[in-house]
Amino acid sequence: MTPETTPQRTPVVPGTAAGAPAASADGRRPITFDQVREDSRIRVYIRHADDCLAQIGYTEHGERHVGLVAHIGFNILKRLGHPERECELAAIGGYLHDIGNGVNRESHAQIGAVMAMQILVPMGVPDTELTKIMGAIGNHHETDGDPVSAVAAALILADKSDVHRTRVRNPDFIRFDIHDRVNYAVEKSFLNVDEGKKLVTLELTIDTAISQVMEYFEIFMSRMLACRKAAAFLGCQFGLTVNGNRLT
Repeated sequence: MTPETTPQRTPVVPGTAAGAPAASADGRRPITFDQVREDSRIRVYIRHADDCLAQIGYTEHGERHVGLVAHIGFNILKRLGHPERECELAAIGGYLHDIGNGVNRESHAQIGAVMAMQILVPMGVPDTELTKIMGAIGNHHETDGDPVSAVAAALILADKSDVHRTRVRNPDFIRFDIHDRVNYAVEKSFLNVDEGKKLVTLELTIDTAISQVMEYFEIFMSRMLACRKAAAFLGCQFGLTVNGNRLT
């Protein structure tokens, strides 16, 4: 199972009729997540970025990952009562957030923000929305980003929650690569958003025969700190449970 927000009620899937944004004063409807996801050029960029990361030994960052991040980001804000359009922007930003890897892994967040601008402007995205999407993409990486908006905070939480064995490209490498080993050990990951308690919890089930819990913290501590900052921006606390035991 891949990460998702807790199903306390049926979420509105971004881009569907139930969540479709209203037309603007000039009669134009804002773009939807579905329009972005179905754009053939965007798919080329996403697949190219994932191919580049595969060449240098990174876990999966392709359509599975970005699609999941888009839906989690949408649902985080939806659960916390944010406006429908803001939820949609989180989904769009989530889908585009890793395209900068097709240029270079270093500074991929900032590169991706500029690429997203070049893609979205011709699609008619207004500057007020474009700046939110760009700011979220440009700040999603844990080493050089901050939750500068609700959209950015949701993207950070959604991106960092995707730890799962399905991201490992070659299980034979888990003996040698700690990132592959930790991801492969995660049998279930679930991002639980409790709007009543204002608590966002990443719930992991880890096969400790493959990787010890300490290895998770060894490589992902910076991600957990980023999640804490993002949750705080949204007025929530961040927690982590592993195999049913609360660690933070």
